[in-house]
Amino acid sequence: MSINNICKHIPSPLSLGEGPGVRHDSSISVLLVEDEQTLAMIIKDTLEGQGFLIHTAADGEEGLRLFFDLRPDVLVADVMMPRMDGFEMVRRIRQSDRHTPVLFLTARSAVNDVVEGFELGANDYLKKPFGMQELIVRIKALVGRACMYRVAGEGGQTLYRIGNYQLDTRRQILLYEGGEQELSHRETEILRRLCQNRDCVVSMQDILLDLWGDDSFFNQRSLHVFITKLRHKLAKDPSIRIINVRGVGYKLVGGI
Repeated sequence: MSINNICKHIPSPLSLGEGPGVRHDSSISVLLVEDEQTLAMIIKDTLEGQGFLIHTAADGEEGLRLFFDLRPDVLVADVMMPRMDGFEMVRRIRQSDRHTPVLFLTARSAVNDVVEGFELGANDYLKKPFGMQELIVRIKALVGRACMYRVAGEGGQTLYRIGNYQLDTRRQILLYEGGEQELSHRETEILRRLCQNRDCVVSMQDILLDLWGDDSFFNQRSLHVFITKLRHKLAKDPSIRIINVRGVGYKLVGGI
């Protein structure tokens, strides 16, 4: 199959959204495991033009090694590859990592192949040929959803350590070296979600739907104001950062 048929309708990076000079506060890191070198470079160049951080591997063995070295936000992998296929690579990854989202790129569309991929722990499938716009949308959706599944495991936890701070969600206060800062209900709930998903992107849409009831443009601006307030309140510990992952959501890093 030719490259033109594998990856169709490839727009220029500028046509996918953000123009030149846009500052990305944080990049989504993607490990792309694809043995067709030309296709891999097309995907890599296009995604990098959109602010993604891309690492590539040419087979499953190299992909497995890089996955545990890099710990990417999302794994995008072909199925049919030399040395180790995508199914075996993901099977080994899922023995120790159940959370990192996996997207398979494949020309195989038989029901049994699709079922096998999902049973091994894949989160999504994209059939070749595909468009770059669809790949980008699916990657962002996977990253935005990935860590929300952690919330259910938190139970009734009300205290969270954030570096030198402690968040008390029951009293809606932030403690720092004996002092207290009062938080609003929304500030508390936003920070609680970030703590529950530390080092992982929390979807802006999920926060807005949960706390505002809709994800309109004006509510997005309001959420950003709340994030700015939280950054100020956490500023005494320079190891803590709330990062904006453009177009996806927010991530709390540092302060371990």
